[in-house]
Amino acid sequence: MSQTLIIAAHPNISRSVVNRRWLDAVRHRDCATVHELYDAYPDGHIDIAAEQARVDAHRKIILQFPVYWFNCPPLLKKWLDEVLTYGWAYGSQGKALAGKTVALAVSLGTPAADYRADGKIGYGVAEVLRPFELTMKYCNADYRPPFVFHTIDSNAAYDDAARAVIEQSAADYLDWLEKTLSIKPAQTI
Repeated sequence: MSQTLIIAAHPNISRSVVNRRWLDAVRHRDCATVHELYDAYPDGHIDIAAEQARVDAHRKIILQFPVYWFNCPPLLKKWLDEVLTYGWAYGSQGKALAGKTVALAVSLGTPAADYRADGKIGYGVAEVLRPFELTMKYCNADYRPPFVFHTIDSNAAYDDAARAVIEQSAADYLDWLEKTLSIKPAQTI
């Protein structure tokens, strides 16, 4: 089993362009265990014990998702609320995430320039994602800077230039996994 667990939360991965491509790249390189929340729990009922055992079995955790309204998709929020329990993830006895490397891999359907103090959003990506950082640090995890991909509008048509950008994002994602998180791929893409 891989040391790294990617918890992917995309409500419709079959229609995703970016997140699906990232997961395909990871699976092709065999560098992490991929767990798709919406496939595992189509009814929204999370098996807390199974999820905690899955986290316990890995040293590195990546939460991968498209940013929805400056947050994660609803099932990932529910996963965080239900799985990261007192006495397991935090509290005087909660040590499950202590020392584990945790990071986010997110896609945003807006240009990077929008995520600045003087941009359309008015805040940087790190500020928008701060609740995730605070949660992981509260659980004593080793939180790392996120992998962030901008500009692909999910409602846009994809031409050759857009497909090339998406392919590059998949290569960049694999490079980030290897360099930032010391995840070694089994083979090349």
